[in-house]
Amino acid sequence: MKHKIQKITPNLWFNTEAEEAANFYTSIFKNSAISKITRYGNERHELSGMTEGKVMTVKFQLEGQEFTALNGGPKFRFNEAISFIVNCENQEEIDYYWKKLSGGGDVKAQACGWLKDQFGVSWQIVPAELSEMISSHDPEKTERVMKALLQMEKKIDLDILKKAFEG
Repeated sequence: MKHKIQKITPNLWFNTEAEEAANFYTSIFKNSAISKITRYGNERHELSGMTEGKVMTVKFQLEGQEFTALNGGPKFRFNEAISFIVNCENQEEIDYYWKKLSGGGDVKAQACGWLKDQFGVSWQIVPAELSEMISSHDPEKTERVMKALLQMEKKIDLDILKKAFEG
């Protein structure tokens, strides 16, 4: 039986923490699992700087979305140019994901629902309805929501956004 391949898979480059990161992420998100771990062989270690037998890649899923984590060495680091949006149904979910993903991360990188986790990966923990709020046909509602959002120093408060939207 042929496995259906996901058309686009995010590939996350870690120094040596690919397996640790995949374990961390799969412990946070439901419907998640590690599906495959590959290791560096003798023929590859000279190119990567990794020794034979060390973890090379970890394939994992978060909420059905496939990811690959690569131990590629210290050459590249994460930055805010790429982030993962976590759409939350309520404040309880916002609080849960914020607490889990921000732990050990860079507190200076937290603003308006954005955070960096302990591995340097950027996340946006947002209410699912935020997109509708900021794209409303009523420009006054949109402006009030954006003003309220930009005043949130760290985690998003859904009640404040709803009040701003309603006026």
